[in-house]
Amino acid sequence: MSRRYLFTSESVTEGHPDKICDQISDTILDALLTQDPTSRVAAEVVVNTGLVLITGEITTKANVNFVNLARNKIAEIGYTDAVNGFCATSTSVLVALDEQSPDIAQGVNTAQESRAQDSEELFDKIGAGDQGIMFGFACNETPELMPLPISLAHRIALRLAAVRKMGDLVYLRPDGKTQITVVYEDGRPVGIDTILISTQHTPNIGDITDEAAVQAKIKEELWSMVVIPVFGDIEVKPTEETRFLVNPTGKFVIGGPQGDSGLTGRKIIVDTYGGYSRHGGGAFSGKDPTKVDRSAAYAARYAAKNIVAAGLAEKCEVQLSYAIGVARPVSIFVDTFGTGKVDDEILLQLVKDNFELRPAGIIHTFNLRNLPSERGGRFYQDVAAYGHLGRTDLDLPWERLDKVDVLKVAANKSLSEAIAPVLT
Repeated sequence: MSRRYLFTSESVTEGHPDKICDQISDTILDALLTQDPTSRVAAEVVVNTGLVLITGEITTKANVNFVNLARNKIAEIGYTDAVNGFCATSTSVLVALDEQSPDIAQGVNTAQESRAQDSEELFDKIGAGDQGIMFGFACNETPELMPLPISLAHRIALRLAAVRKMGDLVYLRPDGKTQITVVYEDGRPVGIDTILISTQHTPNIGDITDEAAVQAKIKEELWSMVVIPVFGDIEVKPTEETRFLVNPTGKFVIGGPQGDSGLTGRKIIVDTYGGYSRHGGGAFSGKDPTKVDRSAAYAARYAAKNIVAAGLAEKCEVQLSYAIGVARPVSIFVDTFGTGKVDDEILLQLVKDNFELRPAGIIHTFNLRNLPSERGGRFYQDVAAYGHLGRTDLDLPWERLDKVDVLKVAANKSLSEAIAPVLT
């Protein structure tokens, strides 16, 4: 019997309070790594009406102006008018930073493997910056091998910000959220059930002052200028039965940090797979790449994506776990949810054989310490909104498919070796 169900994912715009914090945290990371690639960074940010608090633990030789970094990022996002209740030039910026704990630093500086075995292997030198579990996922629902609900939610959020910044819809303000509910049959997307956009806006639109008329105009223009363009290259499109909800409370004038406080790392499901796949729990933004919460999640995505792109599975989830101060993963797990063309045990061995999963190896593979300086001083801040994974607008090293051919050859070899005793 065919199974029909709904699945929903959300995204938020760069002006959402939590995303303001993520972007400031990663702007700080970019600036520190540009001057000192060995910086240890755990930058946390809190925002509220008229207030930015920068806190956390940082050890670095770099010299940056944290206040200016925060103000410039807030202005770039679009908070340049005090009428929004939050403005780059008038908000207070407080800085309360400590150095990284020496207890943590000693395990990162010299991994257990290097201490115990006097290992000369370069990638055994750096230990994981914390314990934890990380997940990477890929599926063949979209060209970028991401689940359709989160892919569409991000696309609409990006488009919403674009029409605001280009001046096409001058009444829009920076804060906004999107949500997409997709209809599935037997595990495949077949339709769009609901599209939800909540977007901050001015009280009036030109001469239109009536709340109902304002919302009607917003809904009409968002449909034609935001929603429809997003579905241009998507096979599954809205139908007459698709619900389109806009600002369901009736209006959304008070927003940003004036409407709700923000905090770094509070949108981890938006950052990854929209709830479609599991998440280890650790946030990404503000953390340097020795922190496996971030770097190992990228590595797990890299492995899962290349497995799916190689045609070895329709869906693939890779779990990694680490112990603080230890270089090699404590465990590696691969699950293809019954869609694998080869056994999951074979795929697990392929991951072990073909992907470097020690922190120093991940940093080397993706060049994670030097990317900001190579890209004009900004890299991590660009993934701090609209998702760290599946981005087609950015050249992200963990999204590359350079392992596909290697995996195909290795999988065929493993299959040949497995069936040889039977054939003889």
